Amino acid sequence: MRTRSIDIAVLLFDGITALDAIGPYEILQRLPNSTITFVGEQPGEVRSDNGFLGLVVDAEMEDHPAPDVVLIPGGVGTRKLVDNDRVLEWVRSVHYTTQWTTSVCTGSLVLAAAGLLDGVSAATHWSAYDRLRKLGAEPTGERVVINPYHRVITAAGVSAGIDMALHLSALLVDETAAQAMQLMVEYDPQPPFDAGSVAKAGDEVMKRVREYSEHRQ
Repeated sequence: MRTRSIDIAVLLFDGITALDAIGPYEILQRLPNSTITFVGEQPGEVRSDNGFLGLVVDAEMEDHPAPDVVLIPGGVGTRKLVDNDRVLEWVRSVHYTTQWTTSVCTGSLVLAAAGLLDGVSAATHWSAYDRLRKLGAEPTGERVVINPYHRVITAAGVSAGIDMALHLSALLVDETAAQAMQLMVEYDPQPPFDAGSVAKAGDEVMKRVREYSEHRQ
């Protein structure tokens, strides 16, 4: 079993989808000897994609230059990050020495914009497949995509980040550790409906999704 410290950096930004960061955090912060730092362009509060929730950046990105793991969450704020040279340069720089560089939801757009996913299969939110493809990656409907050669793990939308964190826990420590993390948070999903993917949702559900999405923009 691995015993040395695991240094994890989670990028926060305005327009973040909160669970993209907090879901994996709940898993990874329970790993033995793990340390999680919430980094961003400047210390202080950022607001979630709907503006209701505030999260706190503890350190500037550049003050955390060599984490073992990087997590890039998604959210509408990633639309600006894909053109943010400072963020992209930090992602490129830290990726040289990370064990794993990871993303949840549209966080994969940032990895792609940084050049980490050129020609690589990657997961993202189903609504962002075209954007991801234009940035050079190959979108896939898989919930979690592990690419050992590139040391990158990408996860689909929001709740898939928890699955990603369990995969990552197994890679960082072992499968028993990952199962222990799963039990600690009692992650045993039994949703009341089976509409969690485009393939399973009918026309009426998709119509409602579009209506709700327009309302939030």
